[in-house]
Amino acid sequence: MRIGIDTGGTFTDFVFQTPEGMNVYKVLSTPHNPGEAILKGLSECQALEERLDIIHGSTVATNALLERKGAKLALLTTQGFEDLLQIGRQTRSELYNIMVEKRQPLIPRKLCFGVSERTLYDGDVLEEVDLAAINRIIKKLKGEKVESIAICFLHSYVNPANEQAACRRLQQHNLYTSVSHQVLREYREFERCSTTAINAYVAPLMERYLTSLEGELRGGRLRIMQSNGGCISSQSAREEPVRTILSGPAGGVVGAREVAALAGYERIISFDMGGTSTDVCLCDCGIMTTTESTISDLPLKMPIIDIHTVGAGGGSIAYIDEGGALRVGPHSAGADPGPLCYGNGEQVTVTDANLVLGRLDPDRFLGGKMKLYPERTYQAMGRFASRLGMDISQLAEGIVKVADANMERAIRVISVERGYDPRDFVLFSFGGAGGMHACSLAQKLRIPAVIVPKNAGVLSALGMLLSDTIKDYSQSILKKSDEVTPQELNRLFKPMLETAHSDLTSEGFGKGKIELLQNLDVRYVGQSYEITVPYTPHYREDFNRLHLKLYSYSDEKRPTEIVNLRVKAVGMTDKPTLTEQEPKGEDPSHARIDRKEMIFDGEVYPSDVYLRERLEAGNIIQGPALIIDYESTSVVPPRFICQVDRYENLIIALNQP
Repeated sequence: MRIGIDTGGTFTDFVFQTPEGMNVYKVLSTPHNPGEAILKGLSECQALEERLDIIHGSTVATNALLERKGAKLALLTTQGFEDLLQIGRQTRSELYNIMVEKRQPLIPRKLCFGVSERTLYDGDVLEEVDLAAINRIIKKLKGEKVESIAICFLHSYVNPANEQAACRRLQQHNLYTSVSHQVLREYREFERCSTTAINAYVAPLMERYLTSLEGELRGGRLRIMQSNGGCISSQSAREEPVRTILSGPAGGVVGAREVAALAGYERIISFDMGGTSTDVCLCDCGIMTTTESTISDLPLKMPIIDIHTVGAGGGSIAYIDEGGALRVGPHSAGADPGPLCYGNGEQVTVTDANLVLGRLDPDRFLGGKMKLYPERTYQAMGRFASRLGMDISQLAEGIVKVADANMERAIRVISVERGYDPRDFVLFSFGGAGGMHACSLAQKLRIPAVIVPKNAGVLSALGMLLSDTIKDYSQSILKKSDEVTPQELNRLFKPMLETAHSDLTSEGFGKGKIELLQNLDVRYVGQSYEITVPYTPHYREDFNRLHLKLYSYSDEKRPTEIVNLRVKAVGMTDKPTLTEQEPKGEDPSHARIDRKEMIFDGEVYPSDVYLRERLEAGNIIQGPALIIDYESTSVVPPRFICQVDRYENLIIALNQP
């Protein structure tokens, strides 16, 4: 049995793939220990006794970093560079903000130790590492009860000999180490050191979590989703947990891309609205990735899917700020205590606002499995509304509009601000709350259509079953293009390709199941940053063309420089088959189960309620309507029309006269 498991801030989602087909399941998350919700869901579905192959989107590393609850950490670096993490770069995200907060590094200055050693830029070892100094530092580390050590020596990406020697000495004393040449073999000392420190910070926590979870799974195979859209073995995740920082959202983008392509849509904006946050990603005929990102104000230089996240979800809390304005998020009620209507919460959330507007069915939430308490929502929102001098429905619409504005800005960041016109894409909406907001966002951004896939509420978990095993390798070379021949590039790529092939073979991938992709990071000589292009005989032309698209100019006469070599190793997995249905006619009356009132722009609309599992390919629904599913809810506003396609996706668009 293959299972995709996505741990979210509010719910933990399961997609089971068996010979008989696919099943889905949801349980409330357990933030104090995510494994509890996983084991609870598997137990309730009677799956623990089966032979399991699990792909898991883990939030353990993410939450540890965001909440600063990782291991007690120390840094070993080249003598004279002890202040590297404190100094960082001189770039600032808010250039004119004189009240900017000082960045808080993961490692306090007193636990940053300089070691006498030196490797030159070309790899020559000028001075071997001082092992006597390492021994003295070990005594201090034990006295400070340090749990994990990051090692980052100057120019070790070219020659790691000194790092390896220091690592061996630390491991002789049973100290956990994270070494920069293994985590990120690229130049730029600050980013390499920061990424290595993040890896060391979350590794002990990830080790304990995975060991405990695997013990409960009784021998089943466990793989972890990575930020780059592929999965890796649990052992690889233990060694490099930094690769799992955006684990869950990456699964959603993979699922969105695969399902949309199957339905005939190559250009999509994925919109994943869950209980805690919203993740958006632009896919222009493929999933877009980046190697330049930050998390919790810390540089992370790893290949990751280019996802933009905002703190706007179903559980986002509404409040009045110091100026008397209505605000929503980024703080969330999460799974515990959750929104007011869940029965334990005390603060008004977006989910409560949707309930008041008639966009949730309290009698059929989670297929009727989970009881909602509308009276708690109405009482609290009545008190809130009276403070603002408005009625409950006005407050509810205000909350939804503020949340929509936050999400609209996020979509503009990944589209308009990067030169893409949202009108050229469709909005692919998923997550438990996405279908309630997608049409409003599409209308504001003039996006022509919205797709709400089947099993939208668990698409991230499905995406994990649709993902391949992916491993990334990189090596800095810093050579001018005119000075490096194709033969030399092939020679430099060869050991990376051999390592990649060997690693995938050891994970069980045979001939015909392995694909190795070669890329180059290229820039004009004198530039500070580079663009990734495929390694072909025409890579310079590709670079100029992409530079023109991104920055509106290029200079074919200007010399270029190759900064990094990259290899992406793909192990192709067996994926679930999404079945195609024959159209059964336009009439959806067989799926209509109720009629209720919904509120749009201050007006009350009598609306039909449909059970999604009864809808068939070809059915057409005129808005306003509410379409409910076990794990998600979709709203078809007035003047919109919804059609069910052959893969049971909902295609929603403005009803053109």
